[in-house]
Amino acid sequence: MAEATYTVEGMTCGHCATSVREEVSELDGVRQVDVDVESGRVTVTSDAPLTTDAVAAAVTEAGYRLVA
Repeated sequence: MAEATYTVEGMTCGHCATSVREEVSELDGVRQVDVDVESGRVTVTSDAPLTTDAVAAAVTEAGYRLVA
């Protein structure tokens, strides 16, 4: 198992968190996605480490931006 925390810019509400959670959850191997709207932190637990590019693409698909 691997866990990584990312910062996402632009989330302001529960709907935002749900959108990000749903898109990131679709990545192969993802087991859990925890989103904290206030801090912008997204913690992803997966079977193996994910590439930052894959997570960034999922976040972008949800309409937000991964902060590098």
